[in-house]
Amino acid sequence: MFSADLAEVYEMIYRSRGKDWTAEARDVAREIRARKPDAASLLDVACGTGAHLKTFGEVFQDTEGLEIAEPMRELAARRLPEVKVHAGDMRAFELGRTFDTVVCLFCAIGYLSEVEDMRSAVAAMARHLVPGGVLVIEPWWFPEDFIEGYVAGDLAQENGMTVTRVSHSTLQGRATRMEVRFVVGDRSGIREFTEVDVLSLWTKEEYLDAFRAAGCTAEFLPGGPTGRGLFIGTLS
Repeated sequence: MFSADLAEVYEMIYRSRGKDWTAEARDVAREIRARKPDAASLLDVACGTGAHLKTFGEVFQDTEGLEIAEPMRELAARRLPEVKVHAGDMRAFELGRTFDTVVCLFCAIGYLSEVEDMRSAVAAMARHLVPGGVLVIEPWWFPEDFIEGYVAGDLAQENGMTVTRVSHSTLQGRATRMEVRFVVGDRSGIREFTEVDVLSLWTKEEYLDAFRAAGCTAEFLPGGPTGRGLFIGTLS
């Protein structure tokens, strides 16, 4: 679960890597419109701080978000006070309506621990689609991409705050266990915190099977916003 400490620096550290939520959302919107030109409504599952959702709201007439982590959800609600940002678990949510498209980006689905959980999440998202609606999911890495002992480091500086992030990844069963240490400095002093993220390494075929089981034809597009590709399905 994402902490309040992480929520505070989350976007800042990824901006330092060159992440552009606006460009990513517009690229995903183009893929959606290529498959459903009349798409007007969108649900962003695991919407985080609402960074993608803000741009989706400029492209689609009717947008909503779903987020399980309260610190992230609060930031999204403050950023987008006119948008409904629901509290909910992607594996089992019911909003009482359907959308032209549902998206789940930035490997959020990888935080689920079992294949059955992933399949439940894909099914829940598909249940919120209109017939012919488009489902877009950005995965975590596939098993063959895992690098044992991988280390990453980042330095971000904005508005009088400096943040460093160092991560170390190891294999834990069929998942990446990533220990991430942050040091945050600002005018009040220096503080540290550690996050441990466990992200599942499912195969491409396991994702595609989940789409098929949910009633969606699906394809995998390499590349995508972060290089991990996109699964895009259409509800039959």
